[in-house]
Amino acid sequence: MHMIAIGCDHGGYQLKQEIIKYLEEQNIAYKDYGCYDEASVDYPVYAKKVANAVASKEAEKGILICGTGIGISIAANKVKGVRAALCHDCFSAQATREHNDANIVAMGARVIGPGLAVKIVDIFLHTPFSNDERHVRRIAQIEE
Repeated sequence: MHMIAIGCDHGGYQLKQEIIKYLEEQNIAYKDYGCYDEASVDYPVYAKKVANAVASKEAEKGILICGTGIGISIAANKVKGVRAALCHDCFSAQATREHNDANIVAMGARVIGPGLAVKIVDIFLHTPFSNDERHVRRIAQIEE
């Protein structure tokens, strides 16, 4: 597995620390794009940093965290080539990798706890894209 880009806003800072602990325990290379404390910041800044890293292939996949995961995923999806999926359950994390070849997982630190978040990240990072023709066709339609 190549490098993983990770970022958050102030609302996601504590959960990001838990995810980083998991990445380090699993010997998964990552780059932290911020933020670096709980001072109030604007989530689109960090969404774009991670999204640009993924779109440019500097990172294989990305992880984004804000309070709900919604705003940060909307901002990330503005970057061409990014398919950021908001996931708060394990089934969605698996399905979005298999069907959508999502390259960024977004989560809300005010929505889920660290145990579930780590499980979602694990599933997201280790589930391959199916490469089924129908999914390849649908992703191509998204990218048009």
